[in-house]
Amino acid sequence: APCRWGSQSNMPPSALFVARPVGVCSMMKLPIEASAEGLDAAFVGVPLDTGTSNRPGARFGPRQIRAESGMVRRYNSSTGAAPFDSLRVADIGDVNVNLYNLPDTCRLIRESYQRIVASGCVPLTLGGDHTITYPILQAVAEKHGSVGLVHVDAHTDTGDKALGEKIYHGTPFRRCVEEGLLDCSRVVQIGIRGSSYDPDPYEYCREQGFRVVPAEECWRKSLVPLMEEVRKQMGDKPVYISFDIDGIDPAYAPGTGTPEIAGLTPAQALEIIRGCKGLNVVGCDLVEVAPMYDVSGNTALLGANLLFEMLCVLPGVKT
Repeated sequence: APCRWGSQSNMPPSALFVARPVGVCSMMKLPIEASAEGLDAAFVGVPLDTGTSNRPGARFGPRQIRAESGMVRRYNSSTGAAPFDSLRVADIGDVNVNLYNLPDTCRLIRESYQRIVASGCVPLTLGGDHTITYPILQAVAEKHGSVGLVHVDAHTDTGDKALGEKIYHGTPFRRCVEEGLLDCSRVVQIGIRGSSYDPDPYEYCREQGFRVVPAEECWRKSLVPLMEEVRKQMGDKPVYISFDIDGIDPAYAPGTGTPEIAGLTPAQALEIIRGCKGLNVVGCDLVEVAPMYDVSGNTALLGANLLFEMLCVLPGVKT
């Protein structure tokens, strides 16, 4: 039987019965809930780009990802995952950020996510620039302790400060290290590349115990063997997935603020996320989609699909 809009099963409506342009623009056209209470997983938007260092526009990422997500269907035919048969999922809207005060926005994000994780719900975040991962991890670590991190990005985002400021999208993971939010022995950064201001831009990461996988080590190969190693590294302790869309080559994802050439392919992105199946994933984000730099909508469409793939690897999802 066709699932109706707002049904108690929280199943995305089928385009065989409900036209795709119909209904409120929510993630995958799921019901919109006022809070995470009673949910196993929730899509959350954080429309922020105050922390960007180059092209702005990621504040419009959540809206465009939701618009493109109407193409994403209920079941993962490649992996067999049936997330909506396994978990109660909804879209719980956006965090009300302060566009004029970045530290205050971090407070607002942290407090919102404290409520989400306290309810037992796993957040899947639509960004927003990468600054947002710092306050999210503050809330996640408050419940789970220091977490492992699977970080896909063109940049390590471990800078100390820029223009005198210690909070922006180039510093979240250094701030997380300083506050003990990360289990540094279980951090892997994949797809890192680009020119730098330092002769050894990965020195800080190695000193902390991070595993850095430059993009050059990923060229022209499957990442399935890499993810076998990552699963062993992560073990059964809590893990967070943070995926910056600029980890993907700009040929596939031009709609972002700090693009770098020679990145990962969408197929490799799927291998990374699907390779997280079986891990104790306690939260995920997809950040840095800036839709005005991609009139085709393909960057946001890719982001929507990657978020769906993250949902499919959460604990409790059956096949």
